[in-house]
Amino acid sequence: MRMARKLWKDESGVSTVEYALLLAVLVVGAAAAWTALSSAISATITEVANTFS
Repeated sequence: MRMARKLWKDESGVSTVEYALLLAVLVVGAAAAWTALSSAISATITEVANTFS
């Protein structure tokens, strides 16, 4: 029981969880940006290729 109370009061792992959540948000944001940018770049390359055709 004493160990359970000690673990319950221990807050050293809280920052680790916060960093993991922040990393997850950043990864989702990067994936969304990658998708948006890849579509825009693909459209631009197609437009340039059609100009030379």
